[in-house]
Parts: sequence; C-alpha cells; structure tokens
Amino acid sequence: MTSKRGTLDLLSERAIEALIRLCGISAILFVFGIFFFVFREGAPFLRHLDLGEFLFSKSWIPTSQTVPKYGVGALIVGSLSVTAVAMAIAVPFGLGAAVFISEFCGRKTKETLKIVIELLAAIPSVVWGFVGLSVMSPLLINTFHTPIGVNMLNGALLLALMSVPIMVSIGEDALKAVPDSFREAAIALGATRWQMVYRVLLPASKNGLLAAVLLGVGRAIGETMAVLMATGHSVRIPTSIFDPVRTLTATIAAELGETSKGSDHYQVLFLIGVLLFTITFIVNLTADLVVKGIRKQ
Repeated sequence: MTSKRGTLDLLSERAIEALIRLCGISAILFVFGIFFFVFREGAPFLRHLDLGEFLFSKSWIPTSQTVPKYGVGALIVGSLSVTAVAMAIAVPFGLGAAVFISEFCGRKTKETLKIVIELLAAIPSVVWGFVGLSVMSPLLINTFHTPIGVNMLNGALLLALMSVPIMVSIGEDALKAVPDSFREAAIALGATRWQMVYRVLLPASKNGLLAAVLLGVGRAIGETMAVLMATGHSVRIPTSIFDPVRTLTATIAAELGETSKGSDHYQVLFLIGVLLFTITFIVNLTADLVVKGIRKQ
C-alpha cells in the first residue's frame, strides 16, 4: 500500500513538473508566434525599404497618390518623449508611494491606499483617454495658456497615472522582501526611519525597484488608446511638452483599419509593430544587463 502511494505521489509530481515546464515553454512559443506573425505581414515591404529613411525621416505621408512617404522618425521621437516625461512624473510618485505604504502608514491607511491603487489599475485606457479630452485638456489650457490641450504633457500625465499602480505594487513587494533584520540593525545603530529607508532599504531592494520602473516603462510605451486620444495625434518633432505628438502605437491603431490588406501602407504598419518589439527587447536587455551589474557590485 505504501509503495503504491509513493508511486502515485511520484507520478503526480512528474505530471505537475511537466505541466509547469509546458507552461513556461508555451509562453516563449506564444511570444515568438506573435513576432513571426507580425514580421510575416510586414516582411514583403523590406525588399524596397530604405532603412535610413524609414527610421530617421520625419515625413509620414502613407496615403499620398504620387509619392507616399513612410518615415517614422517623428513617431519614434513622439513615443520616447511621451514615455520619458511620463516616467519623470511617475517614478518619484510611484516609488515614493511604495515606500510610504511599506514603511510609514498604518494598517487601515495601507489597506485603503491599496484599494485605491488597484482601482486606478482597473480603469480602462479608453476611459483615461476621455479624462484627457474632457478634464485634462481644458485644465492645461486654463493653467498654462496653451493653444491646444491635447499635447505631450496631457498624454504623459495619463501614462504616469496608468504606470503608478504597477510601480507601487512591485515596489512595495520589493521593499517587503528585505529581511526585518536589516531594519532592526539600522534602528539599533541609531538611524532614523528616513535614514533606514535611504541607506538600507533602497540599496537592498534596488533590483526589485528597477524592475518596477521598467514594468512602468513597458506599460507606458505600449499604451495605445490614451495617447491616441490625448496627445493631439500630430506627426512632428516636439520642441516643448505642450506640442501635440503622435506615437507608434497610436499610428497603428488609427490607420490599420483603413488600409487594404497586402498594400504597402498595411505592410509598413506591421513593420512598425516589429520596431516596437525591437524597442521593448532593447529596454529589457538593458535592464537585464543593469541588474546583473548591480548584483556583481
């Protein structure tokens, strides 16, 4: 009887191990499958694509009947600039809120803040877009006297609000993972709570905090509807945070439904998808190298 039970336990353990391995492999296969599909749809245009003009030209005129132009330089700058401004706003607030929830607030306040943050994360992006159009736009016009309220700052504020919940959640988990012995040792040496956070907790949890920031970057750079509705959707190189811009994701969302399948315009939009994959890969690779460098120190 004991041997049968041991055999069943061994078989169930192997089955669970095989299922977990299958889940891990399937995730990799799904990512490569999506990339293959996107690349397959855009690959035919590579034969007559000028890579320099595609990446660095500011001229995006895909519907021209005479000389269509497919330069995504302004779109790349628009995506990166909106994301950079959003991170400049979100990172201090997100990590600061994570520190406050983890180390300073009481139990009731912590539970209330967690519920509010989870509600922020649950708001659909199209609702954030309506907030940008109906609330943020007139507010920016009245506050900064800008000629138009749908601009880079509007989109960046929305992206910051959408990224903060992820940063707070991951950042709090990273701070909680620091052993309590670190806190006790710092307090025993006479450190204040702020000194303990700055000199002990932040260095000890920097890998997790970096992951929180990078997840926020991924959330911001991949967002579509909010930036489509709130940034002005204008193809230009911005010179101010009050200029309207257009992002890569918003371009795909706005134009893919209006193109005929197999046309040059259709294929270029899928190449923009490949470009987004590449940018995301570079961000993740950079993060991985930075984390490895931090661990070696």
